[in-house]
Amino acid sequence: MSRMRNQTVGSPKSGKNISDNSSKDQDQFLPVANINRIMKRALPANAKISKEAKEKVQECVSEFISFITGEASEKCQREKRKTITGDDLLWAMTTLGFENYVGPLKVYLNNFKENEGEKSDAANTNNHSSTEEDDINGVAEINKIG
Repeated sequence: MSRMRNQTVGSPKSGKNISDNSSKDQDQFLPVANINRIMKRALPANAKISKEAKEKVQECVSEFISFITGEASEKCQREKRKTITGDDLLWAMTTLGFENYVGPLKVYLNNFKENEGEKSDAANTNNHSSTEEDDINGVAEINKIG
């Protein structure tokens, strides 16, 4: 397992960032609007989410992504590769103890790869297809685990 990395913690607006460069810190977080959209998909229509809850999830998700990506990056460096693939990220998740999520994510990754191929074919024939429904289904599959 990889050692813990020196990461910035705290919400972008909380003023509790450890790092001195706050504009860079804010760039390390996913946009709150995206977090909100994903959280709402998992909740009943009438549920509300506090600003604090969104910011905490924003911090956690960003840290999780950094943690997984760092492990995958180390693997690629050992293998003298510069590009991290989806399979590298799945390997890192297994290595770090998140194997319960790997099965549904493999399905999602395979669907994504298939859709990318279809998009490429559609672009050649000017017939564009949407993958938003597949994105929603992928999130739903991941939510089934939790």
